[in-house]
Amino acid sequence: SHQPFLAQVAGFFIVEQRVLRTADRLLTESQVEATWETAIAKMTSLLESQFSRIGTASHLLLIKDYITLMAAVLRKYGYQTTPLINVLGRSRDKYHQLLLSECRRQVDDILANDSYEQMVIKKEYEYNMNVTAFHLEPSDVIPEFPYVAPFSSSVQEVCRIVRSFVEDSVSYLSYGGDMNLYEVVKAYLDRLLIEVLNDCLLNRMYARSLAMSQMMQLAGNIAVLEHACDLYLLHCAQQCGIPKRVAERSRATLTARAVLKASQNAAYNALINMANSKIDDFMVLLDDVNWIVEETPDNANDYMNEVLIYLETLVSTASEILPLEALYKVVSGAVSHISDSIMTTLLNDGVKRFTLSAVLGLDMDLKMLEAFADEKFHITGLADMGKETTFRDCLVEIRQLVNLLLSSQSENFMNPVIRGKNYGSLDYKKVSIIVDKFKDSADGLFGSLSNRNTKQNARTRSLDVLKRRLKDFGH
Repeated sequence: SHQPFLAQVAGFFIVEQRVLRTADRLLTESQVEATWETAIAKMTSLLESQFSRIGTASHLLLIKDYITLMAAVLRKYGYQTTPLINVLGRSRDKYHQLLLSECRRQVDDILANDSYEQMVIKKEYEYNMNVTAFHLEPSDVIPEFPYVAPFSSSVQEVCRIVRSFVEDSVSYLSYGGDMNLYEVVKAYLDRLLIEVLNDCLLNRMYARSLAMSQMMQLAGNIAVLEHACDLYLLHCAQQCGIPKRVAERSRATLTARAVLKASQNAAYNALINMANSKIDDFMVLLDDVNWIVEETPDNANDYMNEVLIYLETLVSTASEILPLEALYKVVSGAVSHISDSIMTTLLNDGVKRFTLSAVLGLDMDLKMLEAFADEKFHITGLADMGKETTFRDCLVEIRQLVNLLLSSQSENFMNPVIRGKNYGSLDYKKVSIIVDKFKDSADGLFGSLSNRNTKQNARTRSLDVLKRRLKDFGH
């Protein structure tokens, strides 16, 4: 309906201009100009009213094309068409808001239907279409097939939406006007990536509908999309007519990159929370530990066996999906949580007393966990990254506590030099609560000291001294 209307208006004024030039004195220039001013005032009012009612970006883009064409034609006949172009300028936010809303629906749908499993690409044409086309791999070398991508199917679909958005934005803004096209398109691109893509990713992340492996893949996807921001910006520059070599030398950046980086860290924190929650299910088995056992256990406690099985799965899955830095955060978070959970159990009222044999059993648990931590830290390649804190270091608090309880000179904890060297991670109040529960044997609970050997007596005397000093320190 807009096309015939605008065509008729344009045709009328082309004829008017022709009549003015060929029919002597039939029309005056002032008459034609007055008619045009009246017409353009009504057209701009009508168009602004119509634009406010339009609900799709494609419809608005179509009308924009008609208006741009009409303005270009009538300018050649000497008519002032700036008011028409200004209508397009005032409507560009409306157009982009519609475009953003449509993109949100598309992105939501894509993320909801993603399986969050790594894409397996079997043919070269599929690789070119889904990876090379969006420069999602740093190398131009075609890999062997089948190729397992580090991202799931939603990534390349999102890249298509971003590319299409940039092209649609440039298409609308090509009407001209007083603006820096690249800067305007770049600003709208930032809005797409922050208000739409990042928001949809966060909604998916916090919906609590993803399994651990799926959450890992979502985190991996965000990392890929964050790195793709430079490519989006390059595409934006090229669409705006900026040569590639000039765009590549530019230091322009998208705010969205930092925002996606923050969301990536949020995903890693969500993974840590999920892992810790699962570990809590196993640490409940600490309640079944016999803390007043007389004989030293032959094997690790049940909770530790379950924890190690889970950690093996966690590390294996994370190694396939996550970058090394993310793997480090998730696994070190899980190991630290195990240490904290054991410490909390010993501090809580659920454990009234515990024996030397129970501590020796705990020492056995820790040695298994420490061996696992050392092995995984090396085979994952983290040892080559020069990390100051290893997985074993995440167990330092509970390890120092066990060492203190097994020491025959535990009173040295009060010596600042020795404490700093051997027990620097231990807190006075925690140590005071825990050592007060410690007895050398189950018999000690009933006051019998007859079966204690010399080493046990030395440990007991030293612990008694430590208890008194800690109480004095507390006062």
